[in-house]
Amino acid sequence: MDIKSAEFVISNSDVAKCPKALLPEYAFIGRSNVGKSSLINMLTNKKSLAKTSGRPGKTQLINHFLINKNWHLVDLPGYGYARVSKSSKKTFQKFITQYFGLREQLVSAFVLVDIRHEPQTIDLEFMQWLGENGVPFSIIFTKADKLKPQAIENHVVAYKTILLETWEDMPNYFITSATNDIGKDAVLNYIDSLNGNMKLH
Repeated sequence: MDIKSAEFVISNSDVAKCPKALLPEYAFIGRSNVGKSSLINMLTNKKSLAKTSGRPGKTQLINHFLINKNWHLVDLPGYGYARVSKSSKKTFQKFITQYFGLREQLVSAFVLVDIRHEPQTIDLEFMQWLGENGVPFSIIFTKADKLKPQAIENHVVAYKTILLETWEDMPNYFITSATNDIGKDAVLNYIDSLNGNMKLH
């Protein structure tokens, strides 16, 4: 898939105010500082479509972007915010939960995981929650340029080992790097294939 256009549509904290158009939707979510904004900018060929920041937890709203005039990329707030009050955390978590529960347009979520770290409980618990609530998702391992191939493989195996204790199959996953475009075509082609296979009612 070639990205010919990518434009900001709306930011909000109310799922009811998300775009009404019945366009397929793909939600990107991960822990703070996982490199989500950089990945979105890499995928869309726009250096500043999603706001990157040295301060984790900057994304605190549901952000919709219209891609190629025919699908939405959704930038969701991270979980595990570094510098956000407990009351704010609860508010964010509530509308993230509502988003996944209410958005009929959602085709798949992408859970971003920093490939440099051992499996983190917060990531595993979130994937478990998605599974229990019937939300389709893929894992996107980020920052692959920071590790050698063998280390990447070892970390993926570590995730597989843990996930297969409770899952029948390893969730679909991608190895990416926003720095050198690793995984860009794989992610976009996957979205393209899902778009081709679905019809929203």
